Amino acid sequence: MRFILRFPLMLIAAFALLAVTEGVTAARSDDPTWAVSAGFTSAVVAVVGYAWLSRWIERRPAAPEVSPSNAARWLLPGLVLGAAAFGLVMLGIRLLGGWDTQTRGSFEGLAVTAGIMACVAANEEILFRGVIARMVAERFGGWAALIVSSLLFGAMHLINANATVQAALAITLTGGLLFGVLFLATRSLWLTIGFHFAWNTVQAGVFGVSSSGEEAAHSLYRTTLTGADWLTGGAFGPEASVVTLVVITVPALILLAFTARTGRLRRAPAVSAVEHA
Repeated sequence: MRFILRFPLMLIAAFALLAVTEGVTAARSDDPTWAVSAGFTSAVVAVVGYAWLSRWIERRPAAPEVSPSNAARWLLPGLVLGAAAFGLVMLGIRLLGGWDTQTRGSFEGLAVTAGIMACVAANEEILFRGVIARMVAERFGGWAALIVSSLLFGAMHLINANATVQAALAITLTGGLLFGVLFLATRSLWLTIGFHFAWNTVQAGVFGVSSSGEEAAHSLYRTTLTGADWLTGGAFGPEASVVTLVVITVPALILLAFTARTGRLRRAPAVSAVEHA
């Protein structure tokens, strides 16, 4: 099956998977037991579903980017890096005077957000890195994959509450760029899922600040930021802050240079049982 056929089929399948799993998780998101159990279960279903769809539609013998051995190697580093990165962003905002007040939430609130973010992280990484970045890289090379996946990832956030063109551009230059480079450098979805999950959970679930324009409803703490939008990110949240641009984009560019120098952005042939592309 040629790229021109299997790529849109995988996109449609990934969107359907996202709609179903996120819909189930959001159905009773105010119920802590439901949010945690449905969220993490949906994340697992999304990963398993992606691997099955990839084998069925693309005729790949396996999906190594989500294999158990890949998870054992990359999931924990992703979790640590994601949590540390957002912690560094909040530290930078505080040192620059953007931190106003903080009140206590609950561990239950943190658990609810963690369940929701598990589903979100798994589905978004499957769509943007597992399908778009991987398949475009196999056909056109890593540079094209990085540009396309980053721009689409940023554009998707335009539909979020409090979104602006500047905020979408910030997402493109931070999450889109970093996650794309991490995936192309390692070919591991577990690394980007772990990073994405930890970043979102620490942001909305621990600090209780807006995540991609959405106000945090459940969190361990509720942090109020104050000051200019360039520092706090305004209503969109810290992801639109200049601090995030520095913390994320600078390391991403360094990793991009290393990845390009080692040849990992060249076109990588698809692994499939029958390859006609």
